[in-house]
Amino acid sequence: MPQNITLRVNGETKTILADPEEPLLYILRDEFSLNAAKYGCGLHQCGACMVLADSKAEPTCLRPCSSFGDTEITTLEGLTKNGKLHPVQQAFIDTQAAQCGYCLNGMILSAVALLEENPKPAEREIREALDPVICRCGTHSRFIKAVKLASETINR
Repeated sequence: MPQNITLRVNGETKTILADPEEPLLYILRDEFSLNAAKYGCGLHQCGACMVLADSKAEPTCLRPCSSFGDTEITTLEGLTKNGKLHPVQQAFIDTQAAQCGYCLNGMILSAVALLEENPKPAEREIREALDPVICRCGTHSRFIKAVKLASETINR
């Protein structure tokens, strides 16, 4: 049965009428037209549907929207501030760290979450943070390079 669901997305509070069990991914895409999070596996295993939930990278394809009620949700779209890309987004562009781009949402958000927790991660820590996101193109070496560049940029 649909009910009013209030979510804090990209700094805005939004209330919609929805089934409380509806996965957040569908609310973001269908109700808010935020399309960076993608449907990948539908099993919380590929990372394409990631958002930042209170600064932690979280999958959204199965998790009910109602479970995000007191959470600050940031999508890839919400990383850009005043027309300026987040340093991780810029680093991914500068290192040409994309091939098909399907995994980029999860890779970038996982990198942002890592750098917020640990601004100077070792390569092993970067690999661990990006590991939950599946990239079938095999561009992991460029992703690692991008996260290192973003870390240097943030720590200037």
